[in-house]
Amino acid sequence: MVLEHLFPEDWLENKGRYAFILGAIYAIIGLLIASVLFPSDPALVAVAFTSMLLLPELYKIFSIEERNETIQRRVTLKALWQTDIEIVRIYVFLFLGILFVYALGAIFLPNLQANTLFREQLEIRFGEGFSGQAIAGQAVAGGFSMDLFFDLLSNNFLVLIACFILALLAGDGAIYLITWNASVWGTIFGVTAKLAGQFGGGEHTLALFGIIMLIVFPHMIIEGISYFLAAISGSVISKGVLLEEFASDRFWEVFGFNLYLFLAALVFVVLGALVETFVLDNVDIYMQIIQQSSAAFGH
Repeated sequence: MVLEHLFPEDWLENKGRYAFILGAIYAIIGLLIASVLFPSDPALVAVAFTSMLLLPELYKIFSIEERNETIQRRVTLKALWQTDIEIVRIYVFLFLGILFVYALGAIFLPNLQANTLFREQLEIRFGEGFSGQAIAGQAVAGGFSMDLFFDLLSNNFLVLIACFILALLAGDGAIYLITWNASVWGTIFGVTAKLAGQFGGGEHTLALFGIIMLIVFPHMIIEGISYFLAAISGSVISKGVLLEEFASDRFWEVFGFNLYLFLAALVFVVLGALVETFVLDNVDIYMQIIQQSSAAFGH
C-alpha cells in the first residue's frame, strides 16, 4: 500500500494528535471508494476499506513497541504502561476522526444519499433501541435503572470480547470493530441531531450535535478505551509473546502485563455502562433531543 509510506514510521507514535486527521482522511477515502464501487450498499464496504487503510499504520506502531520491548533487558510495568497509553491515545484520535466524518456526513448529506451511504448504521439506530422509546422505557427519571445498566453492559462486553479475540487471532483485526463502532456512533449522533433540528425547524442542528457530543463524550470515551485496551492486549499477546522464549521470565512478564490490560479493559467497560446509564436516567435534555428526533422520524 502506498499511503502509509507517505509518513515516517514513528509519525503517529510521536504525534498522536495527527491520528485524528489520518482517521478522518481514511474514513473519507473509504466512503468515496465504497460509493463508487458498491453504490447500492456501500456502508459495510466503506468501514472495511477504512480499516484496511489503517492497518499498515497500526502494524508499524505495534512493530515499534515490539522492538522496544525486545531491546529492553527487563520488561517493566512502567515502560509498558507508558507505551500502551500512547497507543490508546492514537486509537482515541483515530476513532474521533472517523466518528466526526460519519456524523458530519449524516448531518449535511441529502437524506436519500445519507440513507444509502449509512444504511447499516441507520438500521441499528432505528431497529435496535436507539429510537428513543426503547431507551425511555428503561430509563428511570432521576434514578438509576439496573435493567438498562445490564443491557448496556452485556452489549458492550460482547464488543470488548470480540475486539480481544479478533486482535488475538489477527493481530490488528480489532480495528474493523473499532472503525465500525465509530461509524455507528457518528451516524447515530449526527442523524439524531439532524432529525431533532428538523423537529424544531431545522435551525439548530449543529448546536444540537454539539450538545449531544458534550453529554455522551465521557461515557463514549470510557467505553472506547475499554475496546482499545482489549485490542492492544490481544494484539501484543498474539505478536509480542511469540517473540519471547516460551515460559521464560520475559514471556510471563509480557503475558502477565497484557492480561492486566485486559482486566483494566473490563473495569472500563463496567465504568462506561455505569456512566451511560446515569446519563440516560438523569440528563433530561439528552432524552428530549432523542424524543424530538424520534418524533421527526415518525412524521
